[in-house]
Amino acid sequence: MPELPEVENVKISLESLGVRGQQFASVDLRARSLRTPLKKHLQSKLPGQKILSLSRRAKFLLFETERFFIISHLGMTGSWRPLDEMIKHDHVVFHFHSGLQLVFNDPRRFGLMELVDKAKLLQHTWLKSLGPEPLLAPFTGEYLFNATRKLAAPIKNVIMDQKRVVGVGNIYASEALYLARIRPTRPAGKLTRLEAGELVAAIREVLTRAILAGGSTISSFKNSHGESGSFQSQFSVYGRKGESCLTCGQAIRSRILGQRNSYWCPQCQR
Repeated sequence: MPELPEVENVKISLESLGVRGQQFASVDLRARSLRTPLKKHLQSKLPGQKILSLSRRAKFLLFETERFFIISHLGMTGSWRPLDEMIKHDHVVFHFHSGLQLVFNDPRRFGLMELVDKAKLLQHTWLKSLGPEPLLAPFTGEYLFNATRKLAAPIKNVIMDQKRVVGVGNIYASEALYLARIRPTRPAGKLTRLEAGELVAAIREVLTRAILAGGSTISSFKNSHGESGSFQSQFSVYGRKGESCLTCGQAIRSRILGQRNSYWCPQCQR
């Protein structure tokens, strides 16, 4: 599933296509539903609206118009691209008066697209319970330390909980914990205040590096220019079970935590 760096790169690539300022001519719904039903008011309410901005909240893309926000999630396999020809699994097409056309493609249909009145955005089902953004000021070591007190759950599960902090998915949780030298199985409540600060710094560093590398392409991820990410070439532990740790040479281990495979170095991470 695309994580924060991948979604951020989709946003950046859409902005470079000139999405900002585009006025909707029509919307073509070519499927009845993705993860949730595709509602007809996308077709009835968007024509005439102009895109004022494009932003990201957690793993959601937010297209802002004069009256609405379009909430888009890529799911497992979703992608946005300018339309040159229709292909299999193209489910939604935005037609703009300029002639630009954007298409949302999603083979597994775990993505979503919903329209919400601007005044109701923060109370929307998908957004109302989200935690702080990991790259913004409210996410601090002190915040994480306080948020983990008395928690017995593994720290990796906690930093992947979107109510605690958003956008830190499986890949980047494993990489950040390695950088902070914290074992993913450590009970969250056992983190010291110093370790919480180091983990916040590691999360920020890993996510920033991944954004600059265009995200990670493990299977199919591409931005809206059709470009793959390259951060997978910088993985220290993710997907490297049995391989040598780049720091100490010990074999990388893995274990299922919270239904996701977790990777760590038994020597470097405590």
